[in-house]
Amino acid sequence: MQSREEILAETTSKMTAAVEYLHEAFRAVRSGRATSGLVENIRVDYYGNPTPLSQMAGITVPEPRQIVVKPYDVSVVKEVEKAILKSDLGLTPQSDGKVIRLTVPMLSEEQRKKQVGKVKEEAENTRVALRNIRRDINKQAEALQKDSVLTEDDLHKCRDEIQECLKGHEKKVDEIVTKKTEEIMAI
Repeated sequence: MQSREEILAETTSKMTAAVEYLHEAFRAVRSGRATSGLVENIRVDYYGNPTPLSQMAGITVPEPRQIVVKPYDVSVVKEVEKAILKSDLGLTPQSDGKVIRLTVPMLSEEQRKKQVGKVKEEAENTRVALRNIRRDINKQAEALQKDSVLTEDDLHKCRDEIQECLKGHEKKVDEIVTKKTEEIMAI
């Protein structure tokens, strides 16, 4: 049976994972500046297996508007190009047969607003996930109270602490969204 401390540790762990997922997802959102995060998780068909680009190529950013992808196996350059074209990044790869260069164009005002919309949508999905975690953990705590593992006072304290944990993680989500929005809207 779980104690109140174990329930809170589980809550914190799950909520932190949800916020970290959001942070990782934002690495792939275009802001007009080149970052390796834009292409790292693009899946490339590598001998029949969808493989993240970061596992099969060196990715560098030599200039603020350019990403260079150098596959470890030059025989897959064409597959990498196809995967980049299929992605929703809107980048056109330029290849010399060994290295792929991606030029990240400036975003128009309309494109920036669209990206901010994506950011806010993803953030809201994370907030929903956090609330679902709270709901599930509260149910666990209630079950423990019914099984006489937790007292009624412990249940109320546990619910309050879970709510505080939720508020803290929602605040982190807001901070991440604000930072990413400012990065996108900066010229």
